[in-house]
Amino acid sequence: MYFHLLAPAGAWEILSHRIVWTLLFCGVVLAVRRDFGWCRSVFGDPRMLAAVTLAGVLLAVNWTIYVAAVMAHHVTEASLGYFLNPIVTVAIGVVVLHEKLRPLQWLAVGIGLAAGVYLTIDSGRPPWIALGLAFSFALYGLMKKRLGASLGALQSLTSETAVLVPVAIAVLAWVAISGETTFTIDSPTHPILLASAGLVTAAPLLLFGAAARRVPLVTIGLLQFVTPVLQLLCGVLLLGETMDSSRWIGFAIVWVALLVLTFDSIRSVRARRRLADDADYVAV
Repeated sequence: MYFHLLAPAGAWEILSHRIVWTLLFCGVVLAVRRDFGWCRSVFGDPRMLAAVTLAGVLLAVNWTIYVAAVMAHHVTEASLGYFLNPIVTVAIGVVVLHEKLRPLQWLAVGIGLAAGVYLTIDSGRPPWIALGLAFSFALYGLMKKRLGASLGALQSLTSETAVLVPVAIAVLAWVAISGETTFTIDSPTHPILLASAGLVTAAPLLLFGAAARRVPLVTIGLLQFVTPVLQLLCGVLLLGETMDSSRWIGFAIVWVALLVLTFDSIRSVRARRRLADDADYVAV
């Protein structure tokens, strides 16, 4: 809903403001906390800087696709991307990290693949927006895993936006020179909305990072389904996007895959807890 309010700004202008204002917001928080000691280990290490840059690029790709989808009234297809994300993440774990899947995880991946094939045949083209969002965010998660625990949520977001800021400033300059900037229209409402991109972007990510340390992983996984559900409802009920019966069928196939994946995750966690409890009992 927030990005919908930013019209008539285009996706590139919104993305650039999002990067610039997010970095400024994070910088203020870091200044209050006096937490800049980590910068040397990131920007002074070529390998670390390369990893952070790649993560930033993947995040920017995800942001660009999502904002463009909202501005083009494709919120429902964007929601499909975030429904597909857990399935794509599992598949990338197999291909890139050579992780072994349990039978139900394989079943979930297979059902997810079937949903993608069905939606492609039904619409006559692959669901590019959904696939772009799912793969860019899954690959971003892979990079975050490679970075490990060396950076906190605030430090990571700050470094990722910092490497993107020069490009964002260049884009804003190009938009201004070409006479297509919207920052000065409908003052002060529109400029304030654009400048709020930093808070709107950083606050949920930082809250998620804080919650991830306090809430069980399965709960985190289940809560992440709330986002695409709200996106779908927003697109259909508030923004007037249409969903024909065949597309509902495609979404339903994806939801079946997610139910299988969720059931497997819950069962796995319970099994590990029983093993841990049994080990504690034997030790006592």
